[in-house]
Amino acid sequence: MAIMSWLAEQRIEEAMRKGEFRNLPGHGKPLELEDLSGVPDDLLISFKIMKNAGLLPEELQLRAECATLENLLAACHSCAGEKRELGRRLTEKKLRLEELLRQRGLDGSAAFAQYGEQIRIRLDQG
Repeated sequence: MAIMSWLAEQRIEEAMRKGEFRNLPGHGKPLELEDLSGVPDDLLISFKIMKNAGLLPEELQLRAECATLENLLAACHSCAGEKRELGRRLTEKKLRLEELLRQRGLDGSAAFAQYGEQIRIRLDQG
């Protein structure tokens, strides 16, 4: 396998010397990296394929949105109103995801089972 890696590296270096990469789309621009930390490892490849094809299931969209909101919430230190709004949006997304997983028979998630009742109580309170 090492020979294949070496050969690939040699071909890439040769193409770079010839300037074959100069006119590629996005040349000289920073890469646009996606935050896929909210997607389970076993679903990551299928998530990427479906996303690239424009066919992203709602539960995967919700998982990604939840991860983004959790990161924003963790980074929010200054404004209590903003933190409360982010928390509310996160709760809504989690409840929608839980409902969707239940409808599809995929509701065996320990995380939702643990926090589901607490989330419902909080929403009922205000």
